[in-house]
Parts: sequence; C-alpha cells; structure tokens
Amino acid sequence: MSLLAWSNLFSVGVKEIDDQHKKLVELANKLNDEIAAGRGKDVLGRILSDLISYTQYHFSTEEKLMAAHSYTQSDAHKEQHRQLVKAVADLKKKYDSGEATLTNEVMVFLRDWLTKHILNTDKAFGRELNQKGVH
Repeated sequence: MSLLAWSNLFSVGVKEIDDQHKKLVELANKLNDEIAAGRGKDVLGRILSDLISYTQYHFSTEEKLMAAHSYTQSDAHKEQHRQLVKAVADLKKKYDSGEATLTNEVMVFLRDWLTKHILNTDKAFGRELNQKGVH
C-alpha cells in the first residue's frame, strides 16, 4: 500500500519541480513498502540513503530557481529545507548505529511533511514562478 499517492493536487505548475516531487513520492513509497515487507537493514538503509540524496538534489534545484528568480520567501523556504535535511540525517545516523528503527511513525512524519511542504510552501513558490513565466 502506498504511503502517498501522487495527484495533480500536488502540482506546483513547474514541470521540473513536479517531476522531482513525483520521484520523492516514489522513493518514500518504496521505503514504506520495504518497511511493510520487513526487509533487512541493508535494503532499508540503502533506500533511506537514496531518499536523502534525492531530497538534497531536489532542494538544491528549488534553491537555484529561488535565486534565479529572486523568490520573495526564499529564506523561510530554505530554512524548512534545512530542518528536514537535519531531521532525516539524524534519523539515518541513529538508524545506522542501531539506535532507531524505521517505523510507521517515521513514515507518517515523512508523508505529512512532504504533503504540507508541497501543498503550502512549494505551491506558493510555484505560483510566484508561474507569475514570472516559469512553468
């Protein structure tokens, strides 16, 4: 069962960002599926690493667009990015050391963060980019 289903509701109106959001949803769903299937630590650790790496790549893309188009809310948006990267990096460190496990609670946090961030923060970003001719 999917953690999060992509729909046009999540579209921010910028193809590059939407495509990357779809990939993030796919990776989160893959991690969730592997947890549900009881896969081993190596598999989960690799997928979590992939999710972290892709999230950082995606945030870098957004932040380059912010700079290129003088996004008015870039400082607050970047701070949200930093907070998530730190939270997930801390989780990965604890997971790798055996101090934490990947649970449904962790996945609910990830789902809720992605949903809230896309539907609120990224939608506002997308609207401003669209007004500047970026689609």
